[in-house]
Amino acid sequence: MKKKTNDNLKNKYLLIGLSVFCVALILLSFFEGDAVAPVRQVSGFVITPIQKGINGFGSWLSGLTDNFDDAVTLRAKNEELQAKVDTLTEENSQLVQDKEELTRLRELYDLDQQYTDYEKVGARVIAKESGNWFQLFTIDKGSNDGIQKDANVISGGGLVGIVTEVGPNWAVVRSIIDDNSNVSAMVSTTSDQCIIAGDLRLIDEGSLNLVKLTDTDNKVHVGDKVVTSYISEKFLPGILIGYISELNNDSNNLTKSGYITPVVDFRHLQEVLVILELKNYVPSDSVSPAADTAETAAAGDAASEAALQTETEMQAAE
Repeated sequence: MKKKTNDNLKNKYLLIGLSVFCVALILLSFFEGDAVAPVRQVSGFVITPIQKGINGFGSWLSGLTDNFDDAVTLRAKNEELQAKVDTLTEENSQLVQDKEELTRLRELYDLDQQYTDYEKVGARVIAKESGNWFQLFTIDKGSNDGIQKDANVISGGGLVGIVTEVGPNWAVVRSIIDDNSNVSAMVSTTSDQCIIAGDLRLIDEGSLNLVKLTDTDNKVHVGDKVVTSYISEKFLPGILIGYISELNNDSNNLTKSGYITPVVDFRHLQEVLVILELKNYVPSDSVSPAADTAETAAAGDAASEAALQTETEMQAAE
């Protein structure tokens, strides 16, 4: 208890002493002259380093606070800029898609203007069979839009295929590259008749079979345009199919076979035009009833003959 009392007295004496010292310094500051100069020098020598230290520490704390504020501000700005970048990236991606779609729709419009004689309806591809090619696919328009079975389908500058099934708001299209597809065609410059036979193995090389070409005057050449024939049972006449890329004489020396390059990109179909008008096929009197519906079968036989002939020629060459 006594020790605690002594400590309290010492603290009081120390406080009183410091107070007296401070008062004395204050009083001395009011005096001028040589008498107080030594005191000022001593106090300056002692106090100035302390003031510098305190000022430096204060400046360091102030800088630290400013840096912290700057870091918070920069982080907020960075998050804001990143959000803007994400938005712009998304908008740019959407603009690219819109531009590509606009290009495709312009191509469809141009195609529509090439066949103004026919009423058409636009449709989007909504499903397809597995694989890289659109040999059999479904569109989002059907009988409610006037589409019927055997309606011709065009896109990308030319013939895509034909409608095989129809629902109220959907339809199935078989393209001309399908193995079961055969189209009666002709060379536009000479009107010589031929058959375009689908073959998924050939389309990997960008080609389709051209068989049974009747070119007796040898006027057909590589690069000539091939269109649908007016004698076709299901396809409207004059629709562009492709261009001849190779032509050879058949073994019978009466017909020719070869390949064409189709104008349609069958790997990237997205939108198509469906011609609502159907082919009004009137069979010739000289054609037997069994032959009236033999276009597909005849084309299949012709394609098989061409393949067999090619294989025979290769074996003979060996």
